[in-house]
Amino acid sequence: MSDPNRIVISLRSALSAATPFSMPYRHWMISDLFPGDIARELAALEFPVADPGEMSGKRELHNETRCYFDQKNICNIDCAAKVANALQSPEAITLLNEFFSIDLSSTYLRLEYAQDVSNFWLEPHTDLGVKKITILIYLNNEPAEHVWGTDIFNADKTHALRTPFKENTALAFVPGADTYHGFKQREFDGVRKSLILNYVTEEWRDRAQLAFPNDPVTAG
Repeated sequence: MSDPNRIVISLRSALSAATPFSMPYRHWMISDLFPGDIARELAALEFPVADPGEMSGKRELHNETRCYFDQKNICNIDCAAKVANALQSPEAITLLNEFFSIDLSSTYLRLEYAQDVSNFWLEPHTDLGVKKITILIYLNNEPAEHVWGTDIFNADKTHALRTPFKENTALAFVPGADTYHGFKQREFDGVRKSLILNYVTEEWRDRAQLAFPNDPVTAG
């Protein structure tokens, strides 16, 4: 069985066991998203890390150190190719459409490999607009899981909760007007690694970030 097929099978199993939450907005925690060997390969990747003294609250202000599973990295990094090809497949799109009750037709796969360090922070934001779904996949095997988790906010941007940060688990939601999330500034040891999965519309400006910039996804 090919690795992309194994990833799709793992995704199907993970979605079937996902835990839904309704507050402060609809979101899911998903465990064992990837096969174990693929998750370990992802966690072992090394890309440039942003200067910890220049944290701004918005990822786009650090574009020089942002990394993507783009065409170059898909060609050069085996596990990036495996994951991108799996998540581009009609089988994966059908699974996501059915589980989240959305239509990803004609969107484009975007995978950002994020590496965050102590005192990193992100202001509360919703992802509403050109992102049709957001899945934040945690990669590290980190015992201090409640220090590294994503912060979820109420509609008035007050803090509601922090997700646990566990290896090969994910926070997923369909962006809406109230889906505020971010990362409150705090100190921690090491590099916090995550894979940010979005499917974005044709209006996405930076096409070079996309896994397959000329190929919108289709369902099976």
